[in-house]
Amino acid sequence: MDLRWQGGKARFAVEVADDFEERARGLMFRKEMARFSGMLFVYPEPAKVAFWMKNTLIPLDMVFLDETGTVVSIHEKAIPGDLTPIPGGDNILAVMEVNGGLVRKLGIPLGAQMRHPVFSAEKAVWPCR
Repeated sequence: MDLRWQGGKARFAVEVADDFEERARGLMFRKEMARFSGMLFVYPEPAKVAFWMKNTLIPLDMVFLDETGTVVSIHEKAIPGDLTPIPGGDNILAVMEVNGGLVRKLGIPLGAQMRHPVFSAEKAVWPCR
């Protein structure tokens, strides 16, 4: 999975969580994650989403994307175990979770674009080829 933005780009190896059970479990109980790894939560259609950190042991950054693959919201360094809902906004199709602090370190901004097959070629701002 690739991300690009003005002045930067990054590539991540992501696990895809695209059904209810996978999205519900997410990255719970994991004690570590490789630096450029993560999880991409994919919904059947754009929706209002919120996450929490129940049973999550490592701090995470959450990158919320619309159906075009555009980053519309970012939450940095979610606190392990915290049950406070983290809203991502309306019309979210996918959410990428990566190690906490990595979004800031790489300089990933709102408006960054993701390339991944989960975004339809007709709607994606950066379609897979």
